[in-house]
Amino acid sequence: MEYKITTNSELETIELAQNFESEKFENMVICLDGELGSGKTVFTKGIANALGIDESITSPTFTIIKEYTTGEMPLYHMDVYRLDGNTDGVGIEEYFTKGGIVVIEWSNTIKDILPKERLEIKFKVIDENRRTLIITPYGKKYEELCEAVL
Repeated sequence: MEYKITTNSELETIELAQNFESEKFENMVICLDGELGSGKTVFTKGIANALGIDESITSPTFTIIKEYTTGEMPLYHMDVYRLDGNTDGVGIEEYFTKGGIVVIEWSNTIKDILPKERLEIKFKVIDENRRTLIITPYGKKYEELCEAVL
């Protein structure tokens, strides 16, 4: 099953992310894809905000993985764009079982190592403010997550 949602502002994208966070569970993996500036990091800010993380959330393009542990659950924010599919020595798979929420920007570049069960969100730019999010759950937990939120 696939869901399509249109957000009309950054605030609506943040609110959607907060709704997903409200149904969080350990080892949740959220995969975000879309062109530059489409809202991937904005969505992650919504998750972090709802977790109670006060730190500034920016895309971890050069560090690849940023760990935020000050919220009610750890948030592991990844930007794998620069890896170009080569994840050797990075240890990304370890994060899938560390008990937090994993958000991966540009996840389509590492599809072969992603867990079978995950939530994928593709961002498509409509105009300056509006985005269409195509949300696909993989696995029963993620299907139930979508049913609860959407």
